[in-house]
Amino acid sequence: MTPGDNGASTPEDDDPFGYLYADGQARGAQPPSGGYGYPNSVSRVRTVGERQYGQQPGSYGQPPQGTYGQGVPQQGAYGQPNAHYQAPETLPGGAPPAGRRSAPPAPGRRGPNTKGLLIGAIAVVAAVVIGISVAMFNDTDDDKSGDQATPAPTQSQSQSPSPSGSSSPTAGELPKTDASALQLAGGAAKVSDVQGAQAAGGIYVGGLNTAGASVTWTVDNIPEDGAYTVFTRYSVTGEDQSMTVSVNGKEFGSKIRFKNWRSAADGDFAKGWTSSYVWPSLSKGRNTISVSCQPGDKCNVLLDQMWIKKGRVTR
Repeated sequence: MTPGDNGASTPEDDDPFGYLYADGQARGAQPPSGGYGYPNSVSRVRTVGERQYGQQPGSYGQPPQGTYGQGVPQQGAYGQPNAHYQAPETLPGGAPPAGRRSAPPAPGRRGPNTKGLLIGAIAVVAAVVIGISVAMFNDTDDDKSGDQATPAPTQSQSQSPSPSGSSSPTAGELPKTDASALQLAGGAAKVSDVQGAQAAGGIYVGGLNTAGASVTWTVDNIPEDGAYTVFTRYSVTGEDQSMTVSVNGKEFGSKIRFKNWRSAADGDFAKGWTSSYVWPSLSKGRNTISVSCQPGDKCNVLLDQMWIKKGRVTR
């Protein structure tokens, strides 16, 4: 076949785009009036964005003006489904396969080094636990050492017996005793009829107004040789009294005087309680002190307590 004009052809051989070419236009080809199969469409070339669909153009940023059904879709309320929405499966190609996974997110910035922080925290806790354990161990050792009882004295460390009837003095204090707790002889006896005695139970020594009656105090723990003062609490009535004092078996140079300092009437012993003293020399360690009624003494006396002070004092 040679090129040339073969005349009119059948409709199926007519080129629908012949109006675009010069030879087609020469034969009187016209663009189709059906708008490429879209009813009521107009096949006119327009500038992009020029064609309007039943609404008036608005200002920039304002929605187009129009009524429902004239090209402006009705906007639904917030959260309500849009009538023009179509599910993905209704679109060409359908929804993506169920087994397909979305692409992994892009790697982000690396986080902090938590492993290093954890190791540091464990080290701190371990140090604290070790410190507490050491402190508890030391406290336990101290408690054990503090709970150990003092060993009982051996035979070579045995203490001397306490003086008869004397109370044990504290460190730096000399002995004091109730006269009723001392060794009594010659008719001396414990009595508690008269009020005012300061000895335990209000018990004092009476019955001394007889020749040979005595009280004897054996006292230990005298710190050193020297001059001391022996005090006696007593009660007398009427005229003054006096009795003999012996130290370590030897009679003291002067008698102990029991004066009626309270001016108590004869027989009113409850009013006559007072004190007197002598200044003997004592030896270090144990000493024996006696107050006795000897011939020529005046012994109508009640004895309550006795105590010792270092040096020559009056109270």
